[in-house]
Amino acid sequence: MKRAKQIITSVQQKISYTHNDIGSLLGWNKSFFDEARGARIILYHGICLNDPMRFNNIFLPLKTFREHIHFYKEHFHIISLNDFYQKRFDPDRFNICISFDDGYANNYKYVLPILEDEKIPATFFITAIREAGHDILWNDFMGIMGKHGPAEIVFRNEVFRKNRHNSYLSVKTSASLKDTLRAGGFAIKEESMRTLYQFAPFRDTHAEDDYWLQMTESQIRELAASKWATIGSHGYYHNDLSKMSAREAESEMIQSKEYLEKITGNDISAIAFPYGSYTREVVAAAKRAGFIQLLATDFLFDEDSSDDTMRERFTVNPFISVNNQMIANIKGTYATRSRK
Repeated sequence: MKRAKQIITSVQQKISYTHNDIGSLLGWNKSFFDEARGARIILYHGICLNDPMRFNNIFLPLKTFREHIHFYKEHFHIISLNDFYQKRFDPDRFNICISFDDGYANNYKYVLPILEDEKIPATFFITAIREAGHDILWNDFMGIMGKHGPAEIVFRNEVFRKNRHNSYLSVKTSASLKDTLRAGGFAIKEESMRTLYQFAPFRDTHAEDDYWLQMTESQIRELAASKWATIGSHGYYHNDLSKMSAREAESEMIQSKEYLEKITGNDISAIAFPYGSYTREVVAAAKRAGFIQLLATDFLFDEDSSDDTMRERFTVNPFISVNNQMIANIKGTYATRSRK
């Protein structure tokens, strides 16, 4: 029964998306965009030239991103993160704030020139993984392993086999290796990257750099120097802060803040929780660490909506058309009902 409901919902959504796209071709949606009011922070991750689903579903083709920007400029009012927090909204248009997570070098390579050319602001949430001596985030490493790694691997004397979704599952417990790593500290993540790299030596070629390579310190510094870019923290190692003690999480957040401030010469006042995951204790720790802008995806606790430091973000869906993405941006949902 559950599967049947999922299929029905999927079909209904496809019909709705098709209807929206037909409406766009016929000009039916223009008034919807022109009359929209409110504000939304939009969350992007990586930008690539093609094959955005090569390793995961958080990338968007450069061509599509350009189309998003042109649409925003034509129909919406694009504002900075600071303006969003200060509620400096245009009352006569829908307000969009652009943000990027994870600190990919492709943000510097592809996004910064667009911001400069179009004169629009965006915020980039970056880890301190470069200071830790790495040029890739652990979860991107696992994505590459899922694509290029062998059918079976051994890690810490435990056998893992790849399933049809390119995830490694424990033969003994059926637990996902990625979930196991996410629940642990960085030591086990670092160990996995060191010991498993032999099975997917992606650095031997630069063909896939856009999908994993992190910004260098000089690129972060140059990005921060742009009047159109704001830098925020995305944690130190890209650990799930909700899986750590409040003390450990606070230490990582302080370290990431200090690292980014040392590089950019700017005060780093915003943090986006990795994976959108946090606890009440992590929120309190972030404030003690000196952050005054705390970015989630969806609020996890009732009191979050009344906390002046916290804001939600809406993650871009790479599977739908630009027209449907813009409708969803306004509604705040990919479902048929809207969210305020």
